[in-house]
Formats: sequence, C-alpha cells, structure tokens
Amino acid sequence: MARTATVERNTKETQIRVVLDVDGTGVSKVSTGIGFYDHMLESFIRHGGFDIEIETRGDLHIDMHHTVEDTAIVLGQAFKQALDGFKGVRRFGHAYIPMDETLTRCALDLSNRPYLIHTVDYATPKVGDMDTELFKEFHHAFAMNAGACVHLETLYGKNSHHIAESGFKALARALRQAVEIDPKTGGQAPSTKGVL
Repeated sequence: MARTATVERNTKETQIRVVLDVDGTGVSKVSTGIGFYDHMLESFIRHGGFDIEIETRGDLHIDMHHTVEDTAIVLGQAFKQALDGFKGVRRFGHAYIPMDETLTRCALDLSNRPYLIHTVDYATPKVGDMDTELFKEFHHAFAMNAGACVHLETLYGKNSHHIAESGFKALARALRQAVEIDPKTGGQAPSTKGVL
C-alpha cells in the first residue's frame, strides 16, 4: 500500500502544500522563500530517502517565523497521514550525524505522544538571514504534528551552519529508520496497546 499524503493549509499568514511519498528515493522540490530553510529541508528529504514537494508562500515581509513553523506543521501532518496509525513500522529510530567539528544525536519514537527535547546551542543568532532560534520552532512543530517523540541534542559544535544541518540530517536518518516496515509486526501498530 502506498504511503503517501498531500496536505494543504491556508491561513492569513501562510499558504502551504506538501506532497509526500514516504517510500521515495530522496527527490525534493522545495520553495519556501527562505534560502537556508530550503537547503535544510532538501537535506532532510535527501537523507531521509523521502520524495517531498513543499510549496510555501508566507508573510516574509513580517519575518520568517510563520513560514518556518507552518511549513513544519504541514510536513508533520503529512507524515502522520501517510503512516496511517504507524501500522507495521519499526517505530523507533536513532542517528548520530557528524559534520566537521559538530556531532548531533537524534532519537525518536513514533508513539503518537508528541514531545520534543531540544538541547542545541548555536554560536551565532543567524545563519545567513535565518534566525537560529527558528530551528527549534521547526523541530517542535514537526514533532507535535507528526505524533513523534523527538530527542535532539548537539553533543558539541561551533559552526552554526553545521549545528543546524546536522540536526536536520539526524532527524531525517532517525525518521528513515523508524518508518521502515518491520515484518515482525504483522502490519499492526508496534505497541502492547495494539494501537498508537
């Protein structure tokens, strides 16, 4: 069965459309109006092995906050919809991602009990034109809307670009592992409750 979703969200602040194929090959088509954010999302898509189209029009004349957060909301909703109650998946995933002087770890659980632990410090307030505080907003909105418990921690690092990018890659690799089909589940939700 295809694990796909198309989600649209239109508000006075943003208009967003996400098309997702969980079982893709890492093909991306991303346009948010924020160059560095596009780069992070493209990295997430490539290293997750998903096929994703993201088209966002936001109120960038105000700032980047609504565009970043709302895109993450829709992306998370798309994963939750495509994964249909997390039936048959491995559920848990983890990854360590090194980028030069930086090392970031992500562990996640597709539990339908969303939570975020975000232990990441940035050396600078911006990367390019993007406020580094917005990266936590992305991870929080994604976790809450995907139904994922996400623990993201940069163990060490100095370069803000590396810290941000290693976080997106770590999330992608952990998610890639968690969404894999586990034949031992028999197509059921991997929980003693029988449902997630």
